[in-house]
Order: sequence, then structure tokens, then C-alpha cells
Amino acid sequence: MVNCDWCNLSEEDKQFQVYESVLWTVFLSDEQDYIGRCILVLKRHCGSMAELTEDEWEELRRLVCKVETCLKTVMGATLCNWSCLMNSFYKDSDPSPHLHIHVRPRYDKPVMLHGNIYIDSEFGHHYALHKSGSIPAEDKEEVFTRLKEWLN
Repeated sequence: MVNCDWCNLSEEDKQFQVYESVLWTVFLSDEQDYIGRCILVLKRHCGSMAELTEDEWEELRRLVCKVETCLKTVMGATLCNWSCLMNSFYKDSDPSPHLHIHVRPRYDKPVMLHGNIYIDSEFGHHYALHKSGSIPAEDKEEVFTRLKEWLN
């Protein structure tokens, strides 16, 4: 689709792709407000979950299990919050929604990367909407490497 960012990703946009299945792609999110936050993106342009095919649903189910197990195994996540909100697409006068699902790993214990400590201060509560997602590049690269190695 011409005006869809997800359909027109550049090679630079794809640099943090951690996994690719037949119908879905998984990226480490630019926003690391919750360490290990990822985005699952349907490969075909589709505007809502209601439009998924049986094959897309089945592969999504397998991928949810795989990604959640990965985040628990390699990052020590206690649980994962999954969301498909799609609201931002409708800020445009000509919306072109593309189905994608965010996973926010949640931690009951601190996560340490290269001497930096990350604490999920909202653990047990709804995730924070405006929490800073900026982490050092070396920490993001470490998370990316761990997830990519485990998932592939």
C-alpha cells in the first residue's frame, strides 16, 4: 500500500528485525520503555484483527507463544502485556491502518545490562503511557542479539 509505513519499510527500518515467519515479522521496538518490547507486524496490509485469515490467526498464536517464551527465557520477563490499539493511524485525514501488535515484557525483578539497571516500577499495574523508551545503544544491541539468537 502506497501510504503505509509498515508496507514500505526501508532497510534501515528493518535493522532491528529479530524474527520472520511466513506471515508475520517481529521487530525490537525503537521504544524500549519496557526492556525487550517488540512489535509483531503482519506482512500483508490488513486493517484489523477481524480481517485476519485462519492461517494468520494460527501463525499469530504460535508466534505469541514463541515470543513470550523467548522474553521470559532470555530477558527474565515475568509476564507479557499484548496490545493492538491502532489509534495513531486515525490521526491522519486518510488513515491506512496496518495490523501490528505490541508486546511489553513486564518484570518483577530488575534487569541489568552492561551495568545499567532497569526496574519495572509499574509492575502489577497497567503499563505507563509516557515512560521514556530511550536506552543506551549497547543495551539495545544486547537485547536485540539475545532475542534474535533465541528466536532463530
